[in-house]
Amino acid sequence: MRKRSILAAALTAGTLAALVPAVSAQAAEYSSALKVRGVQYDAPGRDSNSCTSGNTDAEYLTVKNYSTTATVNLKGYVVKDAAGNRFTFTANHYLEPGDYVKLRGGHGTDSDKSNVVYRDNCNFLWNNDRDTIYLYKPSGSRADVHSYTKNGSDPDGDGYIRYHN
Repeated sequence: MRKRSILAAALTAGTLAALVPAVSAQAAEYSSALKVRGVQYDAPGRDSNSCTSGNTDAEYLTVKNYSTTATVNLKGYVVKDAAGNRFTFTANHYLEPGDYVKLRGGHGTDSDKSNVVYRDNCNFLWNNDRDTIYLYKPSGSRADVHSYTKNGSDPDGDGYIRYHN
């Protein structure tokens, strides 16, 4: 009877020990996941969402890969705002460690070399006064949340937040 108890305890401890690296790996992955680095939420000039002459491409969100070792494919990641507007990265776009991408409004050619992906939508996405941006992994779990207010988190008034919340 004592041997079974010791064996059961050893098996339980072994099972728990096997789970600990998986939990740590998940926590490490989350801590190095993609994060919102900044947002140009108020495009310079008078707002115009005309697809031919507007300035929606001057509004963008910067997403950075803060991992020091892992390359991350953006395919399947979702960006949403507080109102429920959303954009899903539908194509492969690889971010090397420390690399970033600008998700721009308007139409254009996506480019790994130029670090840009276009929403292919000429409507503005980010509010000019305040908003909350959510970044979700393909699994649906949240990777980051980034909030801004024009007066509170944009002290120089240029429409670009230079830090990550």
